[in-house]
Amino acid sequence: MKMQQLLKSRLALALLAGTMYLTWKSLAQYFGLDQSIGGLGTDAIGLGNGGLAIAWALGHCDGLDGPVVTAARKSLETGNVNLVLPWVRAEHEGEIRKVFDQARSVRKLGGQATELADTHFFETLVRIHRAGEGAPFEGLQPAGRDLGLAVPAADKALENGSIEQVEKLLTDAIRHGVHRHFEAALSRRNFGPDDVEAGRAYVEAYVRYVHYVERLWQAAQGATHDHEQHHAVHGH
Repeated sequence: MKMQQLLKSRLALALLAGTMYLTWKSLAQYFGLDQSIGGLGTDAIGLGNGGLAIAWALGHCDGLDGPVVTAARKSLETGNVNLVLPWVRAEHEGEIRKVFDQARSVRKLGGQATELADTHFFETLVRIHRAGEGAPFEGLQPAGRDLGLAVPAADKALENGSIEQVEKLLTDAIRHGVHRHFEAALSRRNFGPDDVEAGRAYVEAYVRYVHYVERLWQAAQGATHDHEQHHAVHGH
């Protein structure tokens, strides 16, 4: 019976994941990072594909080699559910404990049953963790994927006990992005009063520039996801 429940749950998760947008695009829209309204995409800050903005938006908590799944593996191996509870909110602890106990029980069957039980536990844990952050769950992501520059640097800083490289990475990226948006707006600022097309080009560059600065400020102030989403859509 437990095996059937696991299979049904996995199927439901697969169907849910199949209805969602590609990860980077949906999260970019969620955080208001669409270049058409704010210009805070990876290209906008000068890091190209796999750059800083998308890297921090995506994070790596849904990866098979990410910190959540790593903690989950240890918890199943040691039988200690407390290793994963810090990754979920207190109100979800009961659900995680239940799925953990189910997984531990099914794992005893060995073979494919163990793999299925582990995967179901990983998926449930990551889904609930992301829900607590207000982020969608689109399935477990493969290990070794390109996370860009920011996330690996942040993790390495904790391992080394030094934030110096992260500071340099962020400072360089922000400096490049601010200059790029500023110069784009400044170069379009002086236009004839009857040149409507030129005026629209300036307004577009202006909005990108101001939204870029605004979002950086919100991030620096530790704004919540809801706060960022709210300000991402208001106009000037």
